[in-house]
Amino acid sequence: MIHKDGLPWIITPAIAGVTALISKKKRLALSFMGLAAFNTYFFRDPPREAVLNPELIISPADGKVVKCEVEERRDWYQGPLWRIGIFMRLWDVHINRSPVIGKILKMSYFKGEKQPVFREEAFSKNEKQVYLIEREDGIPVWVIQIAGAIARRIKTFVLPGDDLVAGDPIGIIRFGSRVEVFFPAEDAEVYVKEGHRVFAGETVIARLPLKTKK
Repeated sequence: MIHKDGLPWIITPAIAGVTALISKKKRLALSFMGLAAFNTYFFRDPPREAVLNPELIISPADGKVVKCEVEERRDWYQGPLWRIGIFMRLWDVHINRSPVIGKILKMSYFKGEKQPVFREEAFSKNEKQVYLIEREDGIPVWVIQIAGAIARRIKTFVLPGDDLVAGDPIGIIRFGSRVEVFFPAEDAEVYVKEGHRVFAGETVIARLPLKTKK
């Protein structure tokens, strides 16, 4: 299955390739058709099974875990947060998905640079889209899409107020790059570490028990 957001990126070079072939420009035609084939692969959107356990936190991206640590971010939350960063290689599926069942409280877009995302300063300096998702028990979860050196646009599929099931698509980064997820560290069990391969909507990265509402 191909995500509809990728159709213009596939159809345009395909038409250009056919036109070049008709004009007997074989090398140019091969270049355009190769680009169309690459874009078809890049924008693939394989089905993923919804995870209905409200205590589980699911990977928001396909890729490699490059950051797994506890941090303090007092401007976000009055307590320690787990931070899990996932690097998406060019050949990974790039549809990003909700890690939890909940509602989008807030979305914030920040313009920025195009530094390589393996650098720590990319988190603060690069272009990014932040999603704040609240679980049914009031627990906040942040998902951050970070554009990298070759990424040119972050595209969102959702709006504040939308209800989400874990695994629902929330956006895509064309063509890269890194996704971070933050959630409260108290009582959380984390099941991944740096170097692990994860898959959006499928890999359980943590369990955070539901909080009893007072």
